[in-house]
Amino acid sequence: MSDHWTIPTTPLPLPTYFISHGGGPWPWMKDQMSDFEALEASLQAMPQAIGATPKAILVISGHWQESTLSLSSAAQPPMIYDYSGFPAHTYRVQYPAPGSPALAEQVRELLSSAGFAVNLNPRRGFDHGTFVPLAVAYPEATIPVVQLSMQRDYDPAFHLAVGQAIAPLRQAGVLIIGSGLSYHNLRQLGPQAKQPSHQFDQWLTETLCTMKGMMRHHQLTRWSQASAARMAHPQEDHLVPLFVAVGAATNELGDRVYHEDALFGGVAVSSFRFG
Repeated sequence: MSDHWTIPTTPLPLPTYFISHGGGPWPWMKDQMSDFEALEASLQAMPQAIGATPKAILVISGHWQESTLSLSSAAQPPMIYDYSGFPAHTYRVQYPAPGSPALAEQVRELLSSAGFAVNLNPRRGFDHGTFVPLAVAYPEATIPVVQLSMQRDYDPAFHLAVGQAIAPLRQAGVLIIGSGLSYHNLRQLGPQAKQPSHQFDQWLTETLCTMKGMMRHHQLTRWSQASAARMAHPQEDHLVPLFVAVGAATNELGDRVYHEDALFGGVAVSSFRFG
């Protein structure tokens, strides 16, 4: 890894993704958490669908919020086991991908140039919104990974603008992934989640896959007015990564790359690609 990141370096920009990353450490509990076969297949299909090996991956995880935007800048990020109540072996999982201080600095410069305050955090490790899906999509763990936090106010317009500011990274071979869940109400799962999750998923899919540009941005800033929105996301931490992925692909229609109608006995859930 060079100590400097240059833009551009690739002829075609990489896509961006919003992925529903599933529940807890599911890839290491397949005998007990068997609901994620379709999600696993969609994540395993990502490398071939992209068609090129990313030079690095930038993840916005629904598990990292700060009062000011922050970037993980460690060369060898540690693991963060931010789940509870799972078997002991899931707290020994390792995803030994390197970090990239050079990329973290480049992202900081892009955001600062766009007027955003941003901090570098040399202690931040990979939370499970990052290491779980990447361990399935890129199990070799050889691609450098940097995490970008959300800002704690969860403002949609702010995070769409963050995505626009970092869009040039796509031309440099950086894969931008928003990692969250399209439905995240842990108190309402199973059959009782069927109606609200389907209503919100229908709105989300229509918004992402039939709109683009400022029309889509405007629609997303009003997401909480969508049908069943606050039932799907009582708190929007797992939705906000989507805004960054969309902002980085403002003028490109979305494509639903993962969907199922009855996760956990009733939940509709989806992932999307842009570009």
